[in-house]
Amino acid sequence: MKKVIGKILCTAMAAAMCIGATAGMAACGGGGEEQKPAGSTVLLNVWLPQEDQAFGEEVAEAFKAAHPEKKYNIVFGQQSESDAGTKLLQDVTNAPDCFAFASDQILKLINGGALNRIGGERLDRMKAANTEASVDAASVDVGGDISTYAFPYTDNTYYLYYNKSKFTEDDIKTLDGILAKCTETEQFAYPLNDGWYSSAFYFGAGLGYEVRWDENWGETYINTDIDSATGKEVAKVMLSLVKNPAFKPDSNDSKICAGFEDGSIIAGVSGVWNRNAIMESLGEDFGAAALPTYTLSGKQTPLVAFAGYKLMGVCNYSSVKTDALEFAEFFTNYDNQLKHFDARGFTPTNIEAAKADRVMADPCALAMKAVLANSKTQKGVPTTWWTPVQAFVNDMITNKDGFNMDSEISSMVGNIRKGV
Repeated sequence: MKKVIGKILCTAMAAAMCIGATAGMAACGGGGEEQKPAGSTVLLNVWLPQEDQAFGEEVAEAFKAAHPEKKYNIVFGQQSESDAGTKLLQDVTNAPDCFAFASDQILKLINGGALNRIGGERLDRMKAANTEASVDAASVDVGGDISTYAFPYTDNTYYLYYNKSKFTEDDIKTLDGILAKCTETEQFAYPLNDGWYSSAFYFGAGLGYEVRWDENWGETYINTDIDSATGKEVAKVMLSLVKNPAFKPDSNDSKICAGFEDGSIIAGVSGVWNRNAIMESLGEDFGAAALPTYTLSGKQTPLVAFAGYKLMGVCNYSSVKTDALEFAEFFTNYDNQLKHFDARGFTPTNIEAAKADRVMADPCALAMKAVLANSKTQKGVPTTWWTPVQAFVNDMITNKDGFNMDSEISSMVGNIRKGV
């Protein structure tokens, strides 16, 4: 990825006031902070995914207790981190005060004028407390001028879950070893039709994309080499897997959890958000490990996952920015990162929290650490990447016996490329 040389040009927005704020939507005011009368209640609207609603309420009560000098009404709206940026940019001046989002969305959020820049002592505290990689995921570098726009709070990647009664430790090192123990009724699950997961096959083979931006972080050039000779070999591996009855290529969250519960899936790739459900299904047979290798042109090749992070941002148009920043920092602090780990298994980006005995001994945390050691940073991903890659594999699944490899690859890369 090319570093962009230039200055970020801030987009001037017309001042606006949001009327009749509802759950999940903030009363925003043209980028300036509204003065609240002494003793008035501060309304904070926060977006969190459905699975984090209960945790958010717990954090909100602790935040209120920690700030008795003010009255807060903290209202949560349900919004997944994966598409929070897309949803927010539909009406950036009527956005929540705080919102959780996946790190790959940061450039388009900055480009849309949606994120408040973090600075001063607050920034110093955040940078000192969290890992360098997670802070980098929340920052942009323009000609050596680094600006930070969000608070990190957990790593975000995927790894292998498996039933320990079905596999040896050697079996789970390779995809061949795993599939040798799977059958049509006891399958290996992989969300191959999701570009976030299928990219691991290309990245492991040394393939990927190149992106260039203008000074406003608008994409001016996008190229990819996944239509190269090596890329075509990777696609052939994918097709062979799709045709294997022991391989379940459309394993979304609900399917993988249901499969582990009823025994129709005995190994699968997913993230920490499904940890509790899979652990409950497998009990003492619960296992987690790094991603296996796969066979490409006769050689064992790693699956290289995206290394992403979940971030908490503050709306650039919030009318209560100071309070929103205070809440975002509190939500992502040492104590709450550990509580988040206890509640959902989210591995902390806080350096000291990650050293806690219960984190260091957790099989999922160890698996994630191993995956992140050989991964691709999920930052600067071209906006044209996800849909074509997903469509390519979906067509492969639905038409596996009549799949026209050359034309499908040509269509995929044609939809990814820009300015080439």
